[in-house]
Formats: sequence, structure tokens, C-alpha cells
Amino acid sequence: MAKPKTSLTAVERRAEELDTIAAVLPMERRDELAELLTDQDVETLRHLVNQGMGDNTLRALTADLSYLEAWGLAATGQSLPWPAPEALLLKFVAHHFWDPEKRAADPDHGMPAAVDEKLRSQGFLRSAGPHAPSTVRRRLANWSTLTKWRGLDGAFASPSVKSAIRLAVRAVPRTRRRKSAKAVTADVLTKLLATCATDSLRDLRDRAMLMVALASGGRRRSEIAGLRREQLTVEPPIPVEDGPPLPSLAIHLGRTKTSSGEQDDVVYLAGRPVDALNAWMAAAKIDKGSVFRGIGRWGTVSNRAIDPQSVNAILKQRADMAGLEPGEFSAHGLRSGYLTEAANRGIPLPEAMEQSRHRSVQQASSYYNNATRRSGRAARLL
Repeated sequence: MAKPKTSLTAVERRAEELDTIAAVLPMERRDELAELLTDQDVETLRHLVNQGMGDNTLRALTADLSYLEAWGLAATGQSLPWPAPEALLLKFVAHHFWDPEKRAADPDHGMPAAVDEKLRSQGFLRSAGPHAPSTVRRRLANWSTLTKWRGLDGAFASPSVKSAIRLAVRAVPRTRRRKSAKAVTADVLTKLLATCATDSLRDLRDRAMLMVALASGGRRRSEIAGLRREQLTVEPPIPVEDGPPLPSLAIHLGRTKTSSGEQDDVVYLAGRPVDALNAWMAAAKIDKGSVFRGIGRWGTVSNRAIDPQSVNAILKQRADMAGLEPGEFSAHGLRSGYLTEAANRGIPLPEAMEQSRHRSVQQASSYYNNATRRSGRAARLL
């Protein structure tokens, strides 16, 4: 028999509250989070769910909030104060940016051993060295955002905090690693597609998924996994000089990582990717709902969409089958691969960004700059 709400403990009550948002925010560590998060933390998350925030953003916020609360308890013995004082923010920076050589000589440098051990025992800390600057900045940014959503002001923009981050990053240099070590360019894609040569459902699905993901601008794995038949619109065929017209489709993206979903972001497919997608949907008898679905052991197509992580797993599996090194590729390689391939083919950056839907010219142009520098005259001086 369920306990009446009046007799529930605070932790049990928070666990129930977390259950109410589990459909949007699946949590394998619900009971642990219920003990870690405060009532106000859970209420903030419920508010964001009701505001229609994207699922991936909510998961990232929850993960960072959980880490921050765990660190705060380990470092101070208390839940995070809201707003956080400047001294606590400086402590956070000092605990996560440190010099391995100096720490070898001074055990008090960086994160204290007791804090380190506590976070590791809880599964919140895995890396052996100082944190990546991007991770620390992201957590501080989410900490600041959560503070503002509570109607409070923090010291995140104070000169002391900004200076501490800048100096710490300089003192502990780290090589910035891309999300995918290698881009999935056209030559790599050809090798991956060669492993999808049969008419089996699995080959048809993976072939369509890889081609659509790259050709549609390097879509994120969450966008590919969440793609629905209702987002596809048949467009008039595109005439070409030396052959029959190319079939064309429009993909209405809706809400993405960089858009609110209020505007109708559209990208287009033409030619072979459209043929591959149509072949998969016809073979799997998909006329509504999720486009890319799981396939059972006996070849049964599920009604449910594949998980975003499955996009990554499928790409790595195909890389292995193609004789490539799976560890060198990830789903993000499709996104970087699109822009790299566009640069190699001399497609203007603005035109490529219309398809990739990058909002930042600086971020998108980095792929162009890399491709130009690698093949340009300056790299072939001798």
C-alpha cells in the first residue's frame, strides 16, 4: 500500500516528483538524485519541463545540477546556496583547474583528496586529471542559468571569477579535442555504405540513416533518432542536364539545439539519399511516426524510434565492418564531415550553413579553415 503523502519523507516526496517528469527526463539514478537534489532543485526542473525546454537541454542541466550539488556537499558539507557567493565559485574553479606537476609536490593543490574520493565513489568523477575548460565553463554557465531562473543574481560575471578562469586555463593547457577524431567525409561514407550492400532491413535502415544524416547538413544524432514521417514533405523533382530529374524531399526540423521550433527550419535532400530513405520506409512499411526504428532479432521492425546513442553505435559498427578504426569516429563526425566535405568541394560557407543550420559563423568556418589550410599552398611550401 502506498504511503499517504503526509507521511512521505522529503527524499521519497522528491522521488515521486522526479517520477512525474521521467517521461521527458529519464533517470536511472532517481533515488540517488532524490537524496542529492533539494526541493527547490526539483521544482526548477519541473518548471523547465512545463516551459517546453528541449529534452537534451534538460538532461544536460540535470546532470550538471546533480554534479554541482554533489560537489557542494563534498566540498562544504552543505547543499549549494542560492545565489552562490563569489568565494564558492572561486573554490569551484580551483578544484577543477590544477597543474598535475604542482599537485605531485603539493597534495593540497587542486581538488582535495577527500572531495575527489567522495565524487568518485558516487560516480560523478571519472577523469584522473584536471577538467576540460569547456566542461568547467559549461557547468558554471548552467549554474548561472539556474540561478537566474530562480530570480536571483550571481557573481558569475565578476572580474575575480573571470580572471581566475582565464589564468587557470593558461596555467593548465589542454589540447582541444573534437567530438569525433575524424570527420565522416564522402570517401569515408562510401566505405561505410559498402557494408550496407544487401536488401536486408538492417542494411536498408543503416544506409538511409547515414546518407540522410550527412546529406541533410550533418544532422545531430538526436535529430536523426527523433525524425518522424510527418516531418518529411515531397518536393518537385530537380531537373539536371545529363539525366533524369532528381527526387527531392524537405525535412522540417522543428525544435533543435539552436532553434526554438517557432520558425520552420527546413533542410533539403535530393537524389540518392531520397532514394535510400524511400527504400527503407517502403520495406519497413513506415507511413507515419518514427522513421528510424529498432529492428528485432527476427527482423521485426519496432514501433519505437531508435535511441540517439544507437546512431553513434551503428556508425561505429559500420566503421568496424569497413575496416576502419571505430574509435576514430562518432556521430558528430557526420556533422563535421558535412562542412569539411562542403569546404573541399568549394561550396560557399553561407550556402553550407543554410543546410547545416549552424548559427555561428566562427564555429562553422573552423571546418573550412582546416580544409583550406590542409590542402592549400601554405601547407605545400616545400
